[in-house]
Amino acid sequence: MSRRVVIDSRSFASDGASLRGELPAVALTRLLDLLTSASGGVQYRITGRSADLGGSQLLVEVDGTLSLCCQRCLETIEYPIQVRSLLEFVDSDDDLTQEELEDDSRDFLPHQKDLDVAALIEDEILLALPTAPRHDDCVLPGASRESAIASPFSVLASLHGKPQ
Repeated sequence: MSRRVVIDSRSFASDGASLRGELPAVALTRLLDLLTSASGGVQYRITGRSADLGGSQLLVEVDGTLSLCCQRCLETIEYPIQVRSLLEFVDSDDDLTQEELEDDSRDFLPHQKDLDVAALIEDEILLALPTAPRHDDCVLPGASRESAIASPFSVLASLHGKPQ
């Protein structure tokens, strides 16, 4: 089991610190039910920086591949994860205006003395996953590939333009 990594978000961001590492899929406990295999993992990089208006930010980058279950054919799909999130730190959720809360282009995170990096990475992955992952080209269980290719509207297309 890997060691738990915790940072002080305020000092990490103000110092412009950077942290990188790898998380095995088995360490992503909230994701395990969604995975078909606990092998593999993700690489991450977290960079702190000062914001323009005196605040601080955290740039979170996550790359990797996870084995998810295709919701159409129920087979494994190797789903590539590529997360790029810029989180703005606030002292508390109460400091945000209603307009800031409704702005989907910005993400906020309260300062934490003990910010668990693995939990943060797992949160960002959960937000990036599709609700129903599926292959680009697959068939329903029990159906043949030929029946999936033939469109039910092909009969209508053949009738198009014929005189009645």
